[in-house]
Amino acid sequence: MPSVRSVECGVRSRSTGAGAQVLIRPFRAPHSALRICLLVAACTPITTRPDFRPDPRALIVILDARPERVTAALDSLVPAESLEVAHSSVRDGYVETAWYDTQAHRSRHHAREIANLAATVKTRFWADPWVPGQTRLTVEPVYRPRYDPSRSERDLELIAPKEHEGYKIAQRFVDKLKERFGVPKAAR
Repeated sequence: MPSVRSVECGVRSRSTGAGAQVLIRPFRAPHSALRICLLVAACTPITTRPDFRPDPRALIVILDARPERVTAALDSLVPAESLEVAHSSVRDGYVETAWYDTQAHRSRHHAREIANLAATVKTRFWADPWVPGQTRLTVEPVYRPRYDPSRSERDLELIAPKEHEGYKIAQRFVDKLKERFGVPKAAR
């Protein structure tokens, strides 16, 4: 008499002469509690990225490098342009500069230090995987036309126009990254 057993759901069936007899055991999952806890811990939602998406008008470029390499390169390029890195995470593919006064050529850390709002910019970089070995880099140069402590910083930010020095700095970052990593043929 042949016997068939399904381990996943605990069902065993045995064929007898006139008919089939099915023995059902209670369903059991083949996973241990430790494996489930490890899976939940590995999927933690903690990230250094902000809880908002980049502005759709931001600069976007596809690069021939993995996001980790692009983010690490930004960590060295940003100080080379005399800007300070405020937040950076290679794992999350995110870099954010401190506010930078384009006229005084120095970084500002607090809103009270900013003398000219229109000339002060912050640049954010999102390095996202595109296809294997490539990165979709979003570069967002923003400024605040006014200061209002009753509203969030993001509500007051605008993308710097192409004539703005902050936009030109962001464009230089894009050009240097294109030169360093290259651009895929399909993205040219």
